[in-house]
Amino acid sequence: MRKFAALALLALAAPAVAKDSLGIFSGWGAFRDASVPRCYAIAQAQPSAASRSFEPYATVATWPARRIRGQVHFRLSRERREATSVVLRIGRRNFPMTGGKADAWARDTTTDAAIVAAMRSADTMRVFATDTRGRRFSDTYALAGAASAMDAATLGCPMRR
Repeated sequence: MRKFAALALLALAAPAVAKDSLGIFSGWGAFRDASVPRCYAIAQAQPSAASRSFEPYATVATWPARRIRGQVHFRLSRERREATSVVLRIGRRNFPMTGGKADAWARDTTTDAAIVAAMRSADTMRVFATDTRGRRFSDTYALAGAASAMDAATLGCPMRR
């Protein structure tokens, strides 16, 4: 019950308010927002003793009207220093990301697909960046339940032909 409450609060903190829960899968939740429309899998980063300016989370979204499936997004725990890299590590693979002030995305749809595939076969993923004060930081995510949440989000918002 505690994980559901945390994921529900996280869903409310995401850019659009979730309307419908599609399920909770370990540390991941799946939600549908019919007003956009979009569906997404979402998880909070694991707790950390490091200072955080934001509550970090990861999403994998489907936007049927835009014909986008499996778009990866991270809310970073700190504001990123401009012109510095953001790297996602899943298993032994590193994925260079593109970023805003406190957000990171895959650089293209091919990278989104590779990240989603890697998430399905790993236990954890970690995002590395440098904050505005020049300090390296990372946010770690458990991937238990991620595949089921991503599947629920994909099924919750089918693409139209």
